[in-house]
Amino acid sequence: MSDQDDAPPQDDKSEDAQPQPSASENSGGDSGEPQQTEANPFEKAGRNPLGGAGGTGGAGTAHAARRTFAPGRAERTYDIRGDGQVYEGNLFIGQFGPDSRPVVQGRVPQETLNQLADVYCEASGYHRMKQLLRTDGLLVLCGEPGSGRKATALALLSELTGNQVTRLDPTHAVHEINEQMIESAVGHLLELPQDDGRREPERVRGEHRRETRRPGRLSELHLDRFAEMLRKADAYGVVLIESGDLADRVLRGRYGMYCPPAPADEVLHRHLRVLLKGEPEGALDSARALAVRTDVTEALGLDELRPREAARLADLLARRQKGELTDEQLLDDCASFVRAQARAWFAGADRPGTLPEAQPTLSAAAFRIAVAVFNGSPYSLTAEAAELLAWELAVTLDPEEPTGRRLFGTHAEIRPMLARSVLEDGELDLGDAKVPMRAIRFQGEALATAVLREVWHGYHNVRGPMARWLRVLCDDPRPEVWVRASIAAGVLCSWDWIYGFGELVRPMATLDGVVPQMAAATALAEAAREPKVQPAVKALVKDWAKSENESLRDTAVLAHGYALPAGSVRSSLDALASVVRKLDDEDAGVIGTASFSVMRLLASGEPETVVERLVDWVEDGRRKLVDLVLISMIGTLTMRTTYLWGLDEVPELEPYDAQPLIVALLATRPELAPDLADLVRRAVSTARAGGTALDELSSLLRRAARNEEALGLVCGFLPLLATTRRDRDRLRSLLADLVRDRDRPMDKAAAGRMWDAVGEGAER
Repeated sequence: MSDQDDAPPQDDKSEDAQPQPSASENSGGDSGEPQQTEANPFEKAGRNPLGGAGGTGGAGTAHAARRTFAPGRAERTYDIRGDGQVYEGNLFIGQFGPDSRPVVQGRVPQETLNQLADVYCEASGYHRMKQLLRTDGLLVLCGEPGSGRKATALALLSELTGNQVTRLDPTHAVHEINEQMIESAVGHLLELPQDDGRREPERVRGEHRRETRRPGRLSELHLDRFAEMLRKADAYGVVLIESGDLADRVLRGRYGMYCPPAPADEVLHRHLRVLLKGEPEGALDSARALAVRTDVTEALGLDELRPREAARLADLLARRQKGELTDEQLLDDCASFVRAQARAWFAGADRPGTLPEAQPTLSAAAFRIAVAVFNGSPYSLTAEAAELLAWELAVTLDPEEPTGRRLFGTHAEIRPMLARSVLEDGELDLGDAKVPMRAIRFQGEALATAVLREVWHGYHNVRGPMARWLRVLCDDPRPEVWVRASIAAGVLCSWDWIYGFGELVRPMATLDGVVPQMAAATALAEAAREPKVQPAVKALVKDWAKSENESLRDTAVLAHGYALPAGSVRSSLDALASVVRKLDDEDAGVIGTASFSVMRLLASGEPETVVERLVDWVEDGRRKLVDLVLISMIGTLTMRTTYLWGLDEVPELEPYDAQPLIVALLATRPELAPDLADLVRRAVSTARAGGTALDELSSLLRRAARNEEALGLVCGFLPLLATTRRDRDRLRSLLADLVRDRDRPMDKAAAGRMWDAVGEGAER
């Protein structure tokens, strides 16, 4: 070979730089084939079947959704022992259900106040609260349930009145309190139910609806009147309000203060100190060490315990130290914390059963469910999904009542409190790029599963609106929406297959459009993760693969890209081959869909199994199987790895998410390079695929020229592609054209390295 043959491409044409061969010239073993009359399966080779490069979204979205419902979270079975009484902050109260009754009515017993003095941990701002209470006689404490606000109120009133505290009937609104209800020199505690004070239509059968205002709406005027009565009697009062719209209004007034939870560790310590009094030395330290043990914190599933929960955990730890509980019983009881939270959120949420009065609690319930599905997603998407679900719940409760949206309802900074969640800055993986987002997430990994379990298993009538809601979300073209919804749908199907299949999977699979079919396939794969459901999913997918209904067949083909429905990568490949072999010529488009599933399997944890099978299919020689291999390999040249996410993470591929799949495989599985090169060379040299393959190879080379690591991998791969002089000439001609491209000329230095690499592999 002359020196001229080994020169890198220049801007002007060299004698050795040959024009790029056409598809007809790249005939390989197909030079004598007649011109095809059927649909060309290579027209869309390398494209995502969902449209656009990123139709499936980035892997980050899918993996975050999977981690939300990871096995083992909030799935323990347990019994609630005892009478259901636990501490709230530092006070015993009834824990479960809307029908629970407070332990104390009227005057708070001295014994309770003495217990409080032993264990109470001051909330931040306690001294300012006491000063305001002394000055005005009235204080409104706002906070979340279980935050210790009731214990703080009792501590304040007890300190100022010498342990003379009474509880007012919570069924009385502030404006209904009169002077006869006020005791002189006594502290008064009133806990109000959540109330947003909206105008509500009153339904009158057969007549027009008229607007009325709730008489119990709390205003500054009511509080002024109450404070005046308290001052006249030399008494004090504390009103408790749950965080929300009403609390937001009150906090802007004269009497309101937010009551932050006391540190959980300090509450736990104080309760343990009392509960373990008289136990052997070291029992307290042992109990505190047990509280932070990994299995205990995982069973709790909460980022931060509220004071009520910390006090309850202290009781469990003390019982464990005394030998009253085993480790297994302790973990079972710890796992009940999130279940208790979910049950408290949804018990009687639609009472009293009329839409106007139930709307606030229905909206809160919808928001909690939406956070469970979109945990860690952008707040904007979660809030919009919650509004859609709230509408579904409303029309189910009362189909005749017109429903709308409040335009300036709960503020975005306050609304997360309704779902024990927080807003935080994060990044959203779009596949092509990562963009900043304002994300919302639960303050506990186990809450998402607990919420869905509580609603799905506890309230059958909610299943209908939830199923309709998820189907709408699964038809949304944004991967950040349909991926989340489809995985949640799969989880629900795994809990009740017969209902989930009929109401979620089949309706989505029969819709026109690839997005709902892809969502149905994802839901099927996620449901198949449950061993007891997997045989049913496998049988269904096998049946759909033979169906004459194109939508069902395509859904089955897409489902096999996850391997879970068939049980293994090998079985999924067998199923895909079976579908492709039986295709009619007019069904050539299915091969493109099947190739997408093949690429997904290549991006799984068993690429060697896939490559081995692709080689077998090429050697088999049947036209449609060979086409499947060629289209799949063409796709690997440009399809970014992040778009080929599966439902099981492959950590070694994560650093190469932005690279084409072929580059990711070369980096992580270099032993596969010879077989991959042989398959790519087959695609480039086959007449019917050569043109498309060269176009995609050009894109790969351009992208590699801009990334040093990818360039090194591609330069190591090119010699394997140039095993003959014809291969070398084809590749060098391609490089020459890329350098001479007037619009996007390739970097000469990178092209020179590729030119030299091609020469290393060609036969002399």
